[in-house]
Amino acid sequence: MPYIAILISAFAIGFVCGLRALTAPAVVAWAAHLNWIDLTNTPLRFMTSTVTVAVFTLLAIGELIADQLPSAPNRTELSGLIPRILLGGLCGACIFASQSQSIVIGSLLGAAGAVAGAFGGFQARTMLVKKMKIRDFIIAILEDAIAIGAGIFVVSRF
Repeated sequence: MPYIAILISAFAIGFVCGLRALTAPAVVAWAAHLNWIDLTNTPLRFMTSTVTVAVFTLLAIGELIADQLPSAPNRTELSGLIPRILLGGLCGACIFASQSQSIVIGSLLGAAGAVAGAFGGFQARTMLVKKMKIRDFIIAILEDAIAIGAGIFVVSRF
């Protein structure tokens, strides 16, 4: 895979993490588990395990449900942003490691993508709700679908 494609993929999976913090790691864990991305000889091989897949999948489902609640915290506050940055870094590192590239660079790109996704997703969601005059719930469901679809798209390119 061309290096530019790896750079874009790491940033993109981080962006997905910015939209939904746990969707990207769940998708990456599934991709590693199904050998779509090869992490077997890397420090990130734990992502291939059934336990990791199960934990991230259950957490992602919980997040998708919790995000619909009015009490859901703002993703751009530190309590929502820090996990997105860390998990975006993990996902970006996995993309780079699967291509025998620098985990550090992948992590930085994934973290940057997570910040962009968190702020960009928040702004887009807020704007769409106001401009279209529809309930936030509908845009949130659309955002869920975009995060899942984009995550699968990114990891299926390898």
